[in-house]
Amino acid sequence: MFDKNLPVQFTEVENNQIAYYRTGQGPTLVLVHGITTYSFIWRRIIPGLKKDFNIIAIDLLGCGASDKPPGVDYSIKAQARIIRKLLDNLGIKKINLVSHDVGGGVGQIMAVDYPELVKSMVLINPVGYDFWPVQPISAMRIPLIRQLAMATLDLGIFKAIIKRGFFHKELVTDELMELFWEPFRTKEGRQGFLQFAKCINNKQLLDIAEQLKTLSMPVMLIRGDADSYLAPDIYKKLHHEIPGSRLERISTGGHFIQEDEPEKLISLIKTFGRGVYDDN
Repeated sequence: MFDKNLPVQFTEVENNQIAYYRTGQGPTLVLVHGITTYSFIWRRIIPGLKKDFNIIAIDLLGCGASDKPPGVDYSIKAQARIIRKLLDNLGIKKINLVSHDVGGGVGQIMAVDYPELVKSMVLINPVGYDFWPVQPISAMRIPLIRQLAMATLDLGIFKAIIKRGFFHKELVTDELMELFWEPFRTKEGRQGFLQFAKCINNKQLLDIAEQLKTLSMPVMLIRGDADSYLAPDIYKKLHHEIPGSRLERISTGGHFIQEDEPEKLISLIKTFGRGVYDDN
């Protein structure tokens, strides 16, 4: 739990317990994290948005407080399907989607597969096309390396990986690293991460590339120019291919822009397309 005032809730989807946090009121805003993180990555965003939105921050299958079953499909297409079923369980018919990193891939699939559900979409440093996965995630798809990572990953190595994703390096405090490291404290948590990495398949985004060109909902891309993990080719191509998409760049944002520049993100999300957001 990353906020004592925001208790975790669960709903069963496909025989697994999926965790989510819900707060606020107004149009529904669904927050989807990427790999190496879970819903805590929105901790500095949620307080600035909860007065305006009914916020649902989800822990993807295999992440955070959600179940981490071995040997099942954690792919981005499966995650999109699970989120759809979670929202069905909650009786939610329309959402505004905000997603980050691999979660941005989940968001793209949701926008294509469930256009009646997704009213608008914000993609923050998203994956896209075949420009991903990147190191060190791509290495985790090799069985031997997965086994070595399971046995040898320690907080020092992990901190170096995380710190590379920041523009403001001084923000990588012991407190923050405790949040990043939390799922890796247990064997189950490490297995969940490695299974997620194993199931990453960029073909699932290549398969929808043509359909992205036909999206009709408002889409905003937010790029942290200091993102050292994902290439700028991704946002450039997405912006070119998605009709009418809006592009915002933040020079002082790294990959984990939610921590680097939360106030700028909050402002962009709030003001995105006046009249775009809608109640269910």
